[in-house]
Amino acid sequence: MCKGLYNTLHIYKFITYLYTSTLQLWHGLCSYFGIKQINEVMNNKLLITVLIAASSYAGFTKVSAQTADTTNQVLTLHDCMQYAISNSTKMQIQKANISDARIDRRNAALTLFTPNINAQTYAYYNFGRSIDPQTNTYFTTTSFHNNYSISLGYDLFDGFKAVNNYKISKTSMLIAKSEEKQAEADICLAVMEAYYNVAYYQRLTAVYEEQVASAETSLKLARRQEELGQKGHADVVQMEADLADRQYDLTNTRNMYLDQRMILADLMFWPEGEELKIETDVKPTSLEPMENVENAVDYALTHNPEVQISTWKQLNARRELNTAKWQLLPTIGIYAGWNTSYYTYEGAQTASFNKQFRNNRGEYVEMSLSIPLWDRLSRSSNISKKRNAYRRATAELEQKRRDIESEVRRAILDRDGTATAYLQAQHKAEVQEEAYQLNRKKLEQGLISPLEFQTASNNYLKAQADEMNSLYKYLIKQAVVRYYNGVAYIDQ
Repeated sequence: MCKGLYNTLHIYKFITYLYTSTLQLWHGLCSYFGIKQINEVMNNKLLITVLIAASSYAGFTKVSAQTADTTNQVLTLHDCMQYAISNSTKMQIQKANISDARIDRRNAALTLFTPNINAQTYAYYNFGRSIDPQTNTYFTTTSFHNNYSISLGYDLFDGFKAVNNYKISKTSMLIAKSEEKQAEADICLAVMEAYYNVAYYQRLTAVYEEQVASAETSLKLARRQEELGQKGHADVVQMEADLADRQYDLTNTRNMYLDQRMILADLMFWPEGEELKIETDVKPTSLEPMENVENAVDYALTHNPEVQISTWKQLNARRELNTAKWQLLPTIGIYAGWNTSYYTYEGAQTASFNKQFRNNRGEYVEMSLSIPLWDRLSRSSNISKKRNAYRRATAELEQKRRDIESEVRRAILDRDGTATAYLQAQHKAEVQEEAYQLNRKKLEQGLISPLEFQTASNNYLKAQADEMNSLYKYLIKQAVVRYYNGVAYIDQ
């Protein structure tokens, strides 16, 4: 907020300065041409324009601040994932990797399609023996030499190295973008799991608070009934012990809630000292129907970022192997250049700089053929290493495809299993709630002992916890299956 106010003050100063300068210039022109009425009208227009611009900027700043300020909002799961993606250092690293890949692609394209051009110049004094360029004889005197040259070279055939490097750089760009998608998916999944853990313990804390309040009410009633002789002291002690258990469980649950909220805040890079509030009223939209497992597996093996990355790495390994093999062939290059020079001797008359610059110039055109005969087996060793790299990339691709297939099948199986468990837990919670209410009335009427009521209360509490736990597990498994079917976590 202070930063926004600081920027707003600077903008107001700038607008005021602009208004004053423009007004002075306009006054000068009006005075020069003898204009008065238009001068006054222009003053008003300028003032109105400045006020409108300032007000618009102030409103824009206010709206921007409201939009950026999320610390006082109750965040949904989508908000948490979006915030984590925007602030994660992993995403910043991936963006830097994409930038590097883009630079490599540009360099590979320039190497493939453009020649190498160099310009050089040097100047030196010689104080000892040297060769006279005019007579080609040795002499001893102080001389000054200055040279200029430009050279151009292009490899006509380099074993398709430049072509393959350009293809590799394009594929590396795709790999970097897929790695960014994979990093985003990993962040979203981690945030989702932490988010549901926070929601679970927050709702469980509320349940324990209700249990503690109910136990305190029952204890007060039991003490009153003990005073009236309707209950024994043993029943009151048992209810006090039940209240102590509820308070202990409430404290542990609150600690777990704070711990999970800290984990979520760390994943999101949430500002220190700001309270993180999330939406806990989470309900499934609908249970996913049964689907064809093979279709889901085929889609994942084609479109999943991890499989694509492994596929492109294998493709690049094969290209690098082909490049290493082609390096056994000769290389052909064409080169051209231009140079000129200037020299002078102490005590001698030489031509002027302009005349020598024209007369001493020379050009050349060269074509070279380089045949590798013996390089201490470096090319052969390079081929062997590239072949091993290709085999390794092929094995990694095969393993990754197998892992993804297993993960998809397991995700669908887990989703269907958790859906069934959630329906059963939901029914159990409804039944246990009804039993809990009946037993509570019986306890108030003295029809059951506190121990029996504690058992009924524990069953109801466990049923509520199981219902929430199975719900959040199902939502996570459902999101994983949708992800393998091509729907990103952030878009669900």
